[in-house]
Order: sequence, then C-alpha cells, then structure tokens
Amino acid sequence: MLAAVSSATLTGVDGQPVTVEVHVSSGLPAYQVVGLPDTAVRESRERVRAAVLSSGLNWPMQRITVNLAPGAVRKTGSGLELAVALGVLAASEQLPPGSLHGVAVLGELGLDGSVRAVPGTLALVDALSRAGRPSVVVPIANAPEAELVGAVHVRAARDLAELRACLQGEQAWPDWDPVAVDASGRPESDDDLADLAEVRGLGFARGALEVAAAGGHHLLMWGPPGTGKTMLAQRLSTILAPLEPAEALEVTRIHSAAGQPIRGQLLHTRPVRAPHHTASTAALVGGGGGRPRPGEVTLAHRGVLFLDELGEFAPTALDALRQPLEERVVRISRASMSLTFPASFQLVACTNPCPCGRAPRECCCSEAAKARYRRRLSAPLVDRFDLRIPVSAPLPDDRPGESSAEVRLRVIHAAERQRARYADWPWAFNAHVPAGAVARLVPLSPSAESEWRQVIAERMLTGRGAARVLRVARTLADLADEPCVTDEHLQMAALMREDLS
Repeated sequence: MLAAVSSATLTGVDGQPVTVEVHVSSGLPAYQVVGLPDTAVRESRERVRAAVLSSGLNWPMQRITVNLAPGAVRKTGSGLELAVALGVLAASEQLPPGSLHGVAVLGELGLDGSVRAVPGTLALVDALSRAGRPSVVVPIANAPEAELVGAVHVRAARDLAELRACLQGEQAWPDWDPVAVDASGRPESDDDLADLAEVRGLGFARGALEVAAAGGHHLLMWGPPGTGKTMLAQRLSTILAPLEPAEALEVTRIHSAAGQPIRGQLLHTRPVRAPHHTASTAALVGGGGGRPRPGEVTLAHRGVLFLDELGEFAPTALDALRQPLEERVVRISRASMSLTFPASFQLVACTNPCPCGRAPRECCCSEAAKARYRRRLSAPLVDRFDLRIPVSAPLPDDRPGESSAEVRLRVIHAAERQRARYADWPWAFNAHVPAGAVARLVPLSPSAESEWRQVIAERMLTGRGAARVLRVARTLADLADEPCVTDEHLQMAALMREDLS
C-alpha cells in the first residue's frame, strides 16, 4: 500500500514543502528512508516505531520505504516524524482513506507517542500555506505561532493516539490557550525600555542617532571610554519606527526558523542584536559546518546590529560584513547547496580611538600601536558608515535632552514620508536608495547643488561617500518636513561624516 502526507522542512530560514511518501510491501521487515535525509531524519525510524507501539497501534512487520520528495532538497530536523508515522498508519490501513487529504502535518515524536514542538513552525506553515495546503496539524505548543500565518486552518496535536482519533472523527480536536500579552501588544515578560532622556548633553551625537533612526543609516561613534557612546547606542531601539505588518511577519518568521523564542506573537519592534567581540565570522554572517545557519546579520534583519568595541572584532569578521551592508543579503555557497539569507540591517558601532582608549592628552600608546589598532578597521568598511562622529564626555552642567517618545514621533513621521516617496520602489528608507538613483530621487535646491559639489571637492569623497552624504541630507530634510534638500542639510550631513582619527 502507498500513502502520501504533506509536510515541510527548513532550508535556511525558509520553509520548503515536502511530500512524505510511505510504501508498505511484502518482504522481510525493513525500513529505509530516501530523498536526501540528514542524520536526524535517518534516526527517526526508532522514534517513529516506538511512538506507534506506545500509542497502542500496530507497526507493520513488512518492508517500509519512505521517500521524501522533492529528492533534490536536503531534509533536515525531526519535524517530519509525525508525517512519517501517519504515512505508515495510512499505508497499513490503520487510518481511513482520505483522512489526510488536504492536511499537512508537522511535529516531532517522543517515544511515548507525544507530539513535541519543532523550531521554525511559522516559516514551515507559511510555506505550506503558499503551496495551497488549506489545513495543517502542528504540535499544540506551536499552535499559537502557526495561527500567525492567518491563511491556513490550524489544528493541534498532543499525542499520536489522540491525533488518529481526531482524524477518524472519533474525538474533537483539542483547544489551546492563547499567549498572554499586555495592553501594548508585547509579551508580559518583556522588560521596560530605557529612555533617551537619561543621556545628559551629547547634543550632536543625539542628533546623529536621530538621523540614523529616521533614515536607516549606519552609524559609527568613537571616543574615550565613559563618554556615553554605548549608552546612546543602546537607546536607539527606543526611537525606531515600528515594523510594518509585512515586515513583522517576515522578522518573526526568521526568528522562528532560527530557533529564537517568539512566544506565539508577531514581533512588532525592530530587532536589536549585540554580539560579543569574540564572535566568529560564521556567527556574524551565517554559515558553519553541516547545515548552514543564519548569523547575527540575519537575526538583525529590519533592525539594528550593534557592535560595541568594534576595534576588538576580528578583521576578517568585520570585512565579511562589507558585502551584506551593500546588498542586504548573505549568500552562502557549499558543494551541496546555496542559500541566501536576508540581511537588511542597520549597523551601529562604537570604538575607542586607540588601544588604551584614553583621551588624546592622556594617551600612552605609541604611534605604531595606534596605526595597528586603526588597521583593524579597513577603509572600505569605514567608508560604508553614513554617519561617523567623535563623542566627547558631557560637561557637569549638561542637562537631560528630549525623551525617547518625543524623538520617536519625529522619526516615525520621517519614516512615513520616505515610504510615501518610495512607494513604487523596492526600498523604504533613504539609506537603501542605490547610489545610481540618489541624484534622480533626491531633489536639491539651486544653492544645494553647488554646495554638494563643493563638499565633494573639499573632502575628496569617493562616489560611495558622496552618495551617502546626499542620503543623510535627504533624511535631515525629512525630519524637518522640507521637500528639497538645502545647503544647510548638506553642510550638516558633511559634518556628521568625520574621518576616523
């Protein structure tokens, strides 16, 4: 007998529909899985067999062949086990014909027949929904997450015996409890955010932080320890515009596929990732041995990647960021597969001016040590920062500035203007406009045209640098709600792009 069950597997951060075909025939008892299974899938035999027997069902003492189609896609993880078990039951006539028609199945099996949660449920269910599957069965722990897709009927499973009874119509499908959230739509366990009003002084740096949040610009701050660089960067998340509905689903799907906790709710705030400076290249951009995994740049998609102590990161890891910063994707090529991870992130970094980190008059580093330290940051990487500003310690009589709520309101309005301007284009922020389209899409006032050329000549800007100055000037105009970029905007944008020294 032959049975087919719809399921899915993860390929990178995306779901891939899979058809689990089970053939039970006469012959010596055997079990074989074909279709590029990984080790976890090959080991499923004993778990599936024990789960079937523990559920009071019969394991056919015949030849069982399991084919995972399409055969050219590598199947990973243990989420196919429930589909294999139901395929065995259907092929051995322990399920009525047609009971699995139009139903996709996801889940890992325990030896006692329990159905356990699987990572990446949102990405898997989304892929099945796009493939036209009207109904999906998921572990009861993953049911709230699966319901986020919206276009598919979600049914929950607690154990194999109960699931068989539900498929036969002998028992009602179990219900599940929704995830509790507070009035703001955030999970109850989320911590309260810090506020920008806690930062005293640093008016120029605060302005650069607002510009970075409004236009999605990369920001580099340098200065002695204790001047407030990290404190400012950590408060960037409090002034960012919220995710759009499509972006929220995309970000939540990525985090689900990466095994990050999402608590059954869409992530409406932009993610902020802050890896330690000992992170490897694979940890930052993705990859690794065996099944390539998304890195920090992918987990920061539509959000912020914060690198504190930038000069302490390995130069090879930092240089690996150059291509994702430009193309906003990460391409990983292996002999057996090629994957593309999304990586549209905003890079914010802080660094000391020298190894000792002291102010210039107190520095005890030799010129050779300073030169070695600066070489850790390659010129092509530094050139990709739209905003580069020095930060000095605030004065004792400096007062607190605006609160995050006030700044965030301006940022949201500026972001709305950008979305309206680029509604017919594949980008949403000024920082994403390609260099070739900047001059066409960013109108300049008559005086600003000559000012822009003067800035390019005085600072000897590269083509990339000139385009980045113009993008920042456009964001300054959006924050001021002005239709054209003026010479004042260009002058301020040039001031916010200092040479690292």
